[in-house]
Amino acid sequence: MSLSQFRLEGKIALITGGNRGIGLATAQLFAKAGARCMLTARSETDDSRALTDTGEHAFHAADITAPASPDELVEATLERFGRIDILVNNAGVADGGDFHDFDDARLARIMDTNLIAPFRVARSAVRPMLAQSSGAIVNIGSISGYVANKPQLQVAYNSSKAAIHQMTSVMAFEYAARGIRVNALAPGYIRTRMAIDGMEDPEMSKVWADNTPMGRFGTPEEMANCVLFLASDAASFVTGATLVADGGYITH
Repeated sequence: MSLSQFRLEGKIALITGGNRGIGLATAQLFAKAGARCMLTARSETDDSRALTDTGEHAFHAADITAPASPDELVEATLERFGRIDILVNNAGVADGGDFHDFDDARLARIMDTNLIAPFRVARSAVRPMLAQSSGAIVNIGSISGYVANKPQLQVAYNSSKAAIHQMTSVMAFEYAARGIRVNALAPGYIRTRMAIDGMEDPEMSKVWADNTPMGRFGTPEEMANCVLFLASDAASFVTGATLVADGGYITH
């Protein structure tokens, strides 16, 4: 075992939701590990621009829920870099409310973004990986794919993340003998824009922290460390796994 197995020299990574949060932290860490990254989101941020302005990395604006976007995104990555070695399926949205009042438009938004789009992006990205007989896919799930999150009500979101975990497992089985590893990361409560409103609410923040044995929230950088492991050769015998990084939340 060598620390060089955590390096990504010569690798090309496609990262959805790469303009902030876990996606951006992952891109920044991947860059330090030697990879070149194609980031995608609806729009670029100052932080993601600081990375792409170096010229080593690129940004492709896209709404990944549009049916044509995944193929266009993969084609743009291949045109710029010539290959795709790593896909980080990170983009997602959250929404909640009473199940009996959760309307079809909100349901479609959750499922289109959190399940159908990652399915399509992975489907597009796996084709060049098959041609080169190598690749690593990391799907970003959630502890919400395992538990009901107290106190918020979010059946649609939790269902979408449970589906991501299952998609990961079955993809891994299908491609294990063809040089492609597929794993997932299930973060707990992480300091991102998706969770910040709850973290700034004293009552909800206390519930979340009290239910996390470590007594604190995670950071995007801590999640990026996990993604790097799963994407790197250090995880060469790991496929079909969902790595839980939640400060112990689901242990009780």
